[in-house]
Amino acid sequence: MTTINQEEIQKFSKLADEWWDVNGKFKPLHMFNPIRIEYILEEITKHFKIDRERKLFLKNLEILDIGCGGGLISEPMARLGGNVTGIDAGEKNIKIAYLHSKKNNLKINYLNKSPEQLKEKEKFDIILNLEIVEHVENLDLFLKSASDLLKKNGVMFIATINRTFESYIKAIIGAEYILRWLPIGTHEWEKFIKPEELISILEKNDLRLDKVDGMNFNLLKNKWSVGNDKSVNYIAKFIKN
Repeated sequence: MTTINQEEIQKFSKLADEWWDVNGKFKPLHMFNPIRIEYILEEITKHFKIDRERKLFLKNLEILDIGCGGGLISEPMARLGGNVTGIDAGEKNIKIAYLHSKKNNLKINYLNKSPEQLKEKEKFDIILNLEIVEHVENLDLFLKSASDLLKKNGVMFIATINRTFESYIKAIIGAEYILRWLPIGTHEWEKFIKPEELISILEKNDLRLDKVDGMNFNLLKNKWSVGNDKSVNYIAKFIKN
């Protein structure tokens, strides 16, 4: 059994060279990145009672970035002292991520794997599933495999897109066809996940929801913010029992 969707791998492999081009195909992700990093760091420091003023404040924390792509989240986490493992089912993504981290003298353990391929004895304090769950095959297996890799009282963050009429209009028609932010076909509306579906699967795997927030884009201000509107993008924080 596998969680790897070969069509999705090919889709992102074609774009892999552009991961670090802020004006390329991943421009929306670069715009989105600062606010999700800030959100995650805020929640990590609260959960683990860490002083953010401390240099390299993520030191001694084992972090797993699943579907790491070119390393857009792995690198900031490593810069702050985190012991980061980045995994991706796309070999080209891992090569790009590895070369970029080497160029920046960052020690990140990049592996061309999916979560079910990792040894279960490896356990992490923090698992990041960001913009990945809507691209996998067999969501139940994917989330179970990810949950098995999380330490007791560890934290998992999942950022994804809700399956609503608004998300069809904004994330597919708007982002892909009108604004051309993303290549047409990047997302399939049927694969978007409602928060309650995510919560239900994770509860079966000993994870409880701590909080869920909307990530909202203001077209006029050209800016992302955290808010209550979860109809399109949202981020959820889960804790392992």
